[in-house]
Amino acid sequence: MSAPQDTDGGTPPARAARAVRGAGVRLLVLAGIARRGLNQHALSTVVTALSAALASGLVLAVFAVSAQTREAFTSGALGIDAVLGARGSPLQLVLNTVFHLETSPGNLPWSTYEAVRADPRVARAIPYAVGDSYRGFRVVGTTPERFELEGADGRPLLRVAPGGRVFDPGRREAVLGASVARRAGLGVGSHFHPEHGVGHRGGEDHEHEEEYVVVGVLEPTSSPSDRVVWIPIEGVFRMGGHVLRGAGSYVPRPGEAIPDEHKEVSAVLLKFRGRQAGFQLAALFNQEERAATLAWPVAASMAEVFDKLGWLHRVLELVAYLVVAVAAGSILASLYNAMGERRREFAILRALGARRRAVFGVIVLESTAIAALGAALGYLVYMLVLAAAAVLVRRSTGVVLDPFFFHPALVVVPLAMVGLGVLAGLLPAWRAYSTDVARGLSPTS
Repeated sequence: MSAPQDTDGGTPPARAARAVRGAGVRLLVLAGIARRGLNQHALSTVVTALSAALASGLVLAVFAVSAQTREAFTSGALGIDAVLGARGSPLQLVLNTVFHLETSPGNLPWSTYEAVRADPRVARAIPYAVGDSYRGFRVVGTTPERFELEGADGRPLLRVAPGGRVFDPGRREAVLGASVARRAGLGVGSHFHPEHGVGHRGGEDHEHEEEYVVVGVLEPTSSPSDRVVWIPIEGVFRMGGHVLRGAGSYVPRPGEAIPDEHKEVSAVLLKFRGRQAGFQLAALFNQEERAATLAWPVAASMAEVFDKLGWLHRVLELVAYLVVAVAAGSILASLYNAMGERRREFAILRALGARRRAVFGVIVLESTAIAALGAALGYLVYMLVLAAAAVLVRRSTGVVLDPFFFHPALVVVPLAMVGLGVLAGLLPAWRAYSTDVARGLSPTS
């Protein structure tokens, strides 16, 4: 039994196929006309597309950089639960101890460190002593236990690269972060002199007499730890020019053990045996004793900063949105202004049989093409902005921004830009749609 035939010939599937081919041909014709129109006004097309690219790229950069920096500072792999330090701001304590920024809020007596280390609720207590630097990089005195802190995968967060080792706590030895070794040109076996303070960029006038030998370089971590010079905490106590004030002024003498009552620490990194320990110790130090500050959880202190600076992010978003609006306006103005020059072109198309909706579609296709080109180029603008931001963030904090970090804005923003391009083309398209054939064909002079 044969398939049913229609009066115009052919089966329904064949008619559908012809309709699809016909629609495809018409679309190709419209696309060709739109392409020629864009080529005729190439300079205007390029400038408008570049403005759309700048708008799209800026919006992408605002969202991506903001999301990455927040994640890096609030949910990074730290291997610790809290930081104990002198009475003051938890934020300053975290910035100084974890991210090696700001200045130390003060010192704690060694006895406090010993007490918290012996607390059964504490699994690890790692002392920090800070105050010196080397060529702008922080020098941190600590114990070898610092290199045993593990991440979620059970592996040490700080791993010494092959050919090196962790320092001996009784020797003048150092382990360098990856960025320090690269930028200072030091490696295993190199010697250097730490420098007084943290606010300068080197110079013999600031150097300590003590010379340290590099015994290890850490594998890159893409974290602030890459920008640290790690030495034994005993070395900080005995550094020339340092006075221990744990129990009055005390200057260590070579060859003599330092009494515990004179020792001080800048902070103590803590790893708890359970979450309940955090609540209990926070109440103990922050509410009852009030002699120290426990920053717990660490991420909460950093999240507070981003919450307070939320207005800045919103301002940047607003500026980016305004740039997008300007770009959409540029597309509209570019096409609308060209309508006067192309009045005769569209009148001829109409006279040759083109429908009004075909003329309308040509203009919408042109605006969409400009927006799509801008959205595509926007990824290049985004990568350039992200690269510049990554350099600044890494030099200042050690945090590395991932160029392949995915944010929903990477999909939403380009699509929104194309949508705006469609909307921007509606007004000039309506003007072309309304073109009177007779008037369009009449001489202009």
